[in-house]
Amino acid sequence: MLAKHSIGYNTVPDLADPKKLIQICKRAEKAGFDAIWVPDHFHPWFNTNAVEYNSWVWMTAAMEHVKIPFGTAVTVPTYRYHPAITAQAFATMQALYGDRIILGVGTGEAMNEVPLGFPWPKYPERRDRLIESVEIIRALWKGGFVNYDGKYYKIKGANLYITADIPIIMSAMGPRMAQIVGQYGDGVITAGKTPEYLKTEIFSNLNAGAKKSGKTLDDLLKIVEIDVGYDEDYDRAVQTCRKWAATILTEIFTNNISDPREIEKRGEGVTDEQLAEVFPIATNEEEFIKRIEQYFDCGFDHAYLMINTFDDEKAFSLFEKKVLPYFKSDNKR
Repeated sequence: MLAKHSIGYNTVPDLADPKKLIQICKRAEKAGFDAIWVPDHFHPWFNTNAVEYNSWVWMTAAMEHVKIPFGTAVTVPTYRYHPAITAQAFATMQALYGDRIILGVGTGEAMNEVPLGFPWPKYPERRDRLIESVEIIRALWKGGFVNYDGKYYKIKGANLYITADIPIIMSAMGPRMAQIVGQYGDGVITAGKTPEYLKTEIFSNLNAGAKKSGKTLDDLLKIVEIDVGYDEDYDRAVQTCRKWAATILTEIFTNNISDPREIEKRGEGVTDEQLAEVFPIATNEEEFIKRIEQYFDCGFDHAYLMINTFDDEKAFSLFEKKVLPYFKSDNKR
C-alpha cells in the first residue's frame, strides 16, 4: 500500500472548511504526494480562526476525488468512538475504496473526549483501553458473531456482516507505548523526536514488542510525522507554525485540558526559538530534503508532512518541483 521511502501529506481539518480541504488534497496528489493523512479531532488545537468537523465523514467524500491512500492520524477508538463502531465504519470504507484505507489509532487527548462528558484517566488505563479496542476491531473484521469480555469493553454476539483486512497503525511517542505497538500493531506512527532518539528508544522497544507476537521490526510499517514551516522569508516561516505552539508542551497531552481557548493561551508562552527547535523551518528545499532523508536513513518507511505556510500554492510548487522528485529519482536510494 505504501512504498518504501514514500511521502504523504498531512491534511488538517483544523485549518480549512471541508470543501476547501478536498481541493488542497487534490493539489497534494497532483504534486506527487503518495498518501493523505487526516487528524481526527472533536476540538481543534487552537481557537482563533479554527474550524473542525468529522474526519470519517470528510474522508469518504474526499476519497471520491483523490485516489491515493488515506489514513487517520490518529483515531481514538476508546471513548467517543466505540471500538465496534470504529470497526464497522472502517470496514465500510474498505468496501467502498478497497486497500486505500489505513486505520491509525492512539490513546488520544483530553480535548477530544472530555467535552463529550468522558473522563480523562491516567495513561495506563488509556493504553489498556486501546489494546482492548484493537483486539475487538480485529475480531469483528474477521467476520462472524463475536463475544468479548474485557475490563473496559464487553460485546455480546456482535456481528458486522461485513469483513475487512485493514492495517492498524498505532501511535507511540515513548518507549513504553512502542512495546505495546510492536506487540499489537501492524505498524507505528510517531513524531516530535530526533531520528537518533527514535532509532534507539522507539525502534528497539518496537522490536521487543514485536517478538512477543512472533514478528520482527521489519514486519512493521514505520511512519513518522514531520511538521514543517515554509516561507521565502525565514521569520514569516517561523510564524506559520505559531498556531501549533501549545503542541510542544507536554502538559497539553498529559493533563485534563480540553478548551481550545486555554490550549491557545498556554501556547502564547512558547518562544519563536522554541518553535524553531521543534519544527523544521526553511525558506528553500534543502532543509526539508535533509530532514526527510535523516528519518529514512534511521529506518522509517514512510514520512508524512504537515506543511505550514501562508501560500499553499508556493509550498506545493516547491515540493512538486524540488523535494518529492529528489526521493523519486533513480540515482537516490
